[in-house]
Amino acid sequence: MIRNRPTQNTQRRYEIAEQILRENIDGGLLPLGLVLLEGPIAEILQTSRAPVQRALSRLEADGLIHRFNGRGFLVGPAGAGLAPDRTDIKSFGIVIAQDADEALQSRSSWERIYNTVEADVAGCVVFGQYRIIEIELANHFKVSRTVVRDVLGRLHERGLVRKNQSSHWIAGPLTAQTIKDHFAFRRMLEPSALLAGAEDVDRDRLNDLFARLLDMEGKDVGDHLENLDALQSQMIDICVMTNANEKMRELIRNNLLPLDASERLLRHLGLPSDPTVITEIRLIVELLVRGAAKAAAAMLEAHLDAAMRRMIAQMKIVSIIPGPTVTADYLTRVE
Repeated sequence: MIRNRPTQNTQRRYEIAEQILRENIDGGLLPLGLVLLEGPIAEILQTSRAPVQRALSRLEADGLIHRFNGRGFLVGPAGAGLAPDRTDIKSFGIVIAQDADEALQSRSSWERIYNTVEADVAGCVVFGQYRIIEIELANHFKVSRTVVRDVLGRLHERGLVRKNQSSHWIAGPLTAQTIKDHFAFRRMLEPSALLAGAEDVDRDRLNDLFARLLDMEGKDVGDHLENLDALQSQMIDICVMTNANEKMRELIRNNLLPLDASERLLRHLGLPSDPTVITEIRLIVELLVRGAAKAAAAMLEAHLDAAMRRMIAQMKIVSIIPGPTVTADYLTRVE
């Protein structure tokens, strides 16, 4: 629902997203206990997930929402004993001020299609090498070539696509060697980042994550494997990204993107996840809780080695699965 309000053009996208969510929570439109997820909110606001993620973090800091033993956030303060309400947020008809809606839509058109393009690309690279045709990408989303080049430029920055000798945009293939390369980079950066930022870790968030991991270890495998993406992201966010070196954080984020996208695809294909991941993450967090930063960094190294082996093993399974019969029409298989 769009309503009028005086224009405010100076806000950043995450501030606009925060303001919209805050007003809908304060007004009671989003009820206590409602589960807030980045993806659906980003779709409603027609923006990328990054500003939504930051908006949710700011609302959490103000106590309007809180993390729980599941993916996303619950509306309401922590400790209130709220039961998760997983009603589709789209059904609540979020109120969006007209100036906020216009501000979001006027900023960086590439962001409105980026997540879809990234998912399309990640969904095929484990099966081989694909060419992305600019004009077909533009026609597919009904956007300009300028927007397409912005999208491809950002995919390139994140290591998801590259240009070949003919200046064609190429995605994939994701191979055992590229996986090893990404994990070698993770092993160089992430334990060092953990050590450098150990003194500045948010102890409340760390303790909360530790408690949730302990709880999950005591449950059946099927109860928590669906939360692996969120758990691993939270561990990185809390334990690694506290490092004050922005350049290092950016390198870590960009290196993780193709791996995260590929892991999501592998799970989507139905490949089994290993419950020992929960224990590995719990040990990293527990060591930090106990103030043993060097041991936590060593455990992180061991976790990364194990994660690399798991992913390569899954890739071997994928190698005998036929490739996708349908891909986006702007993706062409390169033999």
